[in-house]
Amino acid sequence: MENVKSSPAKVEESRTDVNALWFGIGISFLFTALIYLLGPRLDQIALLPDEGASWYYWKLPEPTFWTRATAWGLYLAHQLSIWWLIFYSQTRVKKYSTRLHAVNYWALAVNALFILLHVVQTHIWYDGLAQDVSIWSSQISVIILLVWVLLMENPRRGIFFGKKLSFSKQVIHFARKYHGYFFAWATIYTFWYHPAVSTPGHLVGFLYMFLLLLQGSLFFTRIHLNKYWTFVQEFTVLVHGTIVAVLQGTGIWPMFAFGFGGIFVISQMHGLGLSKTARWLIGVGYILASLWVYSGRGFDRYYEVISIPLIDYLAVFILAGLIGLGLRVYGLFGKPAQSPASPAD
Repeated sequence: MENVKSSPAKVEESRTDVNALWFGIGISFLFTALIYLLGPRLDQIALLPDEGASWYYWKLPEPTFWTRATAWGLYLAHQLSIWWLIFYSQTRVKKYSTRLHAVNYWALAVNALFILLHVVQTHIWYDGLAQDVSIWSSQISVIILLVWVLLMENPRRGIFFGKKLSFSKQVIHFARKYHGYFFAWATIYTFWYHPAVSTPGHLVGFLYMFLLLLQGSLFFTRIHLNKYWTFVQEFTVLVHGTIVAVLQGTGIWPMFAFGFGGIFVISQMHGLGLSKTARWLIGVGYILASLWVYSGRGFDRYYEVISIPLIDYLAVFILAGLIGLGLRVYGLFGKPAQSPASPAD
């Protein structure tokens, strides 16, 4: 933070990034409410019977040229616009600020525009990208995003109970510098994968996507790096996953609640500045809660508690390995690594 003397009023006035965050959160809820209010208009659309976990229910039985062209065309326009703005910010802006840069206003406007266009597109043509790609592609993209965050945050909060693992500086540098491109793809692709229907699961998911798009619009601002705000986005997947599982009535909600809760206990809470006592209390409370739930659910299913953390932490090493391999293949591994601008710089 720059060493500039100013009155508290001026400091507060200069935080347009914070104002934009709160405004964006409010708009995210309004967009979600809009999808909810317009939802009944789509109830008349006849869909095919559900065929199981690999089947995406909300797609037209008989897609047309225009249902595909509008979904893919608008998706690509949205995707390429944000990618260009990220590139522009990395090559022209470069420095973090408490005030929004002009490119941030453009990113916020672009995302808001395409959210509205997706709502309109749904009510005219209905289909999203789900008509042509697997449901697993959408889910895996978000999983990789969350795993990428674990890798990036290792130098600040560690991976296992505050313990920092010795990943290559070049790997961490690459993950930090280029994460925006992957995160933008994961969020925008997932957003356009689904039609803007108003089931409770979709509404929770859209709200989560809107918050991620908001974060992606605030690049090179200090609020983009705020540990509490970034934690909210990581933790929201626990809320989203658990709520969707409860609504589906499959009875697997504890896997999501305690799976993502385990990642919070193992990694995420160690970056929040909590005291050692608070972390112990949270950890013990987590264990007791899981034991209580599985005492009735059956301890033969306790593997559900560790399945998500096991997959995610294994994926961290795989992702780091793939980045490292890619750097070697392209001859970049030996270049000096400099972390992108951050508060520590």
